[in-house]
Amino acid sequence: MTPYEQALSDYFETEVSADLILHNSYGEPELMPVEVFFRSEEDFTDLDNIALSFCQGRTLDVGAGTGVHSAVLQAMGIDVAALEISKFACNAMKSIGIKNVINKNLYDLKGEKFDTLLILMNGFGLCGKVSEAPKFFKKLRSLLNPGGIAIVDSSDVAYMYDEIPKEPYYGEVQFCYEYKHIVGEWFNWLYIDPAFLTQLSNDNEWHCQIVHKEDNDQYLAILTPYNYD
Repeated sequence: MTPYEQALSDYFETEVSADLILHNSYGEPELMPVEVFFRSEEDFTDLDNIALSFCQGRTLDVGAGTGVHSAVLQAMGIDVAALEISKFACNAMKSIGIKNVINKNLYDLKGEKFDTLLILMNGFGLCGKVSEAPKFFKKLRSLLNPGGIAIVDSSDVAYMYDEIPKEPYYGEVQFCYEYKHIVGEWFNWLYIDPAFLTQLSNDNEWHCQIVHKEDNDQYLAILTPYNYD
């Protein structure tokens, strides 16, 4: 198991949160509360609830984690598939009754079409880097039925900088998890401000509508492709 998966496993078994440390490229390491990955509907933010309200038709929960959003959508009667790369998280979802769990990387998912793509928990970060945006948008487009939408959230992290660097884009960061003194692999993550997301969307022939903003610089957007192949 990766450090992230081991932390999930320990909490799943004991409901006691140990220190999951998130190392980053911009400052001091931070503690990641493991219980956030197991929160209930009562703990959802306004952003969570608004995002779920936009889901319709066949829905893909991208990076579903332990299934906190998929479980609620399933209870609502939505035909939801939970896509997750972590084998442990997939088993955890199955154990709580998530019916359709797909243990794959987003880019490995082929031959499926959905009406809604739900990509939460700073979900646009899965893009990784600005230079990967065309590939990311292309993959999302390939998974959508005509008239479909992608629901994504992100954060403007300009507040972290005294002076915003010109290059690279300030929202490009790297993370790695540490748990019980075991350090995982570094990975790229992209935080993107609303104006730049709108620009990137337009550059890749998608409409972007910002539908909600939180007080902590996090926001929710609905992305719709201009047209379909």
